[in-house]
This record gives sequence, structure tokens and C-alpha cells, in this order.
Amino acid sequence: MASFTWHKLPKHNLTIWIRIDECVYDPRVVSCLSRSRQANNVPSVFEDSSFNTITTIQPLAKDINPRRIYYNHELQDAYYIRQCRKSDPEVNACLTKSANYLVENFRRGIPELGINEVEPIIIDEISIALGNGPDGYRAMFRDIHAYGVSNLTVTGFRSDLDTLQFQMSLYIPRITARAQYRSSGVLILVRASGGGEYWGEYEGVKAKVYMKAQPNYINGRTYLSLQQLKMDFSVKDIRMGVENVHNGNSVLQAALNLFINTNAQDLLKEMKPDLKKKLMTILTGFLERMLAQIPYESWITQ
Repeated sequence: MASFTWHKLPKHNLTIWIRIDECVYDPRVVSCLSRSRQANNVPSVFEDSSFNTITTIQPLAKDINPRRIYYNHELQDAYYIRQCRKSDPEVNACLTKSANYLVENFRRGIPELGINEVEPIIIDEISIALGNGPDGYRAMFRDIHAYGVSNLTVTGFRSDLDTLQFQMSLYIPRITARAQYRSSGVLILVRASGGGEYWGEYEGVKAKVYMKAQPNYINGRTYLSLQQLKMDFSVKDIRMGVENVHNGNSVLQAALNLFINTNAQDLLKEMKPDLKKKLMTILTGFLERMLAQIPYESWITQ
């Protein structure tokens, strides 16, 4: 086992044992700290277990990142969340603030959850189909890069902590996207087969996310797992277009741009089922990683 260095720091007549070495880089930091504590016979809790605040631990070497570590009865919180009390009559307001604090950290990256580069959000492909028959218009958008999603704000939070149901309202001021596209069929009397580059600007994006979870009890702690996840969204203003159409077909490019911007909301409606499916996959992965690493008690206390 590697050697470990522990630092004993006094605070408010309490003794804090802080581990500063490679554990700060370990995504399983709780397990790493526990192994180190046992190996070095270090106490696991404060002398006064009523201590219940987040303490900012300054680095003891310039190459170590600052960490915020919370201890209470051998429970450590992640630095990127804030705890709320179930008994608080304004618990939903607290959860809204906590969610926005998580978003702030999300923008900077959370290596512990495997999140380093937040943007762009990458979607492999989505497709649309307009009309039936051999001349129906079909389009495939690939390698979609979206920017601006991390600028979201949680505007509302509803919860039922007894049944572990949560609903968030989100707002994103502006999302931009770039993609490669290929299409086939006829569009406003023009043969639209070909490909090129797609761009989109979406302003005033509102979304609702519903989550139902179930508890799992592991080593005296509660971890949540996703049982159900739903989402929906709307966009106030949309601008879209294509450029660099293959073979330099200016007639096709003009026809596509006219149709796209005249029917932007209808096109979004056609894209929505496929787009929601892709976004749900991304969101599910993020939530599952987060819930698997952070005990429920870190989020909610009695």
C-alpha cells in the first residue's frame, strides 16, 4: 500500500483529519480515504459529531486542488452539492438552490463524476421524415455539436421525499448547434438529395425533467437508483439553415433554407422524439453516475 500523509487541523475546538495526497484524484475518494484512515489508525469522526457544515480545505501544496470536505458520522459530501433538510417547509426552494450550485460546478467540470469537458454536448445522429412515398423528404443529421446547454438555470423544483419523486423546471437562454446532414426526396418541388452542413440557433429553451428513484441500502448508507425518467422541452425562437451544400447547388440551398426557417417549429416537432431519446440517454448516464457515488444523506438530511 502506498504511503499516506494525514494533516490534523483544529477548527472550532474540533479535530479534523484531512487526507491530502492521491485520494483527491481518486473518483472513489470515500473508499480511498477509508482505506487510508484504517491503515494509519486515524479517527473517522469529529470529537463533536454535531458539526454539520461544509469546510473549505486549502491545499498544502500548490499542485493539489482545493477540496471541500464535509464529515459527520463518517459521511463525506461532495464539494459540488449543498445539503437540504427534509423538515424544512421550504425544502423545494433549498433543492432549487442546491441544483443550481451543482450546475455551477458542472460548468467547471466534475472529474469525480467523469465530467471534464462540459461542452459541446455531442449527439451521434437524429433523423426526420416528411411525407410518404418514394419522394417523401428524409434528412439525417450526424455528429451534432451543441453549445450553451451548461448555461441552464433551475427555475423550479418540486419533490415528494417520501416517494422519492422529483420534478425540475429548467431554462436555457440560447443553444447553438452544428452538424453534418444528408437528405433525399423532394422539398417544395425541388429534388433535395444531397448533403452539407447544418446550423441551428435555439433561444428561450424551457424544459421539465421528472425523476422517480428507489433507495438501495449499502453499508449503512442510502444510494438512489433511477426508476423512471421523463423530460419535455419547448423552444421560443428558432433559426436554422444549411450551407456548403454538396456540388455547390445554390438553388437547393436556397430552397432548403426557405423551407427550414418557414417551418422551424414544425421541423422541431418532427425532430423531438429522436432528440428526446438521445438527450434522455445522456441525462440518464449523468444521473446514474452521480447517484451511485453520492449517498442520499449527502443531499437530504432529516
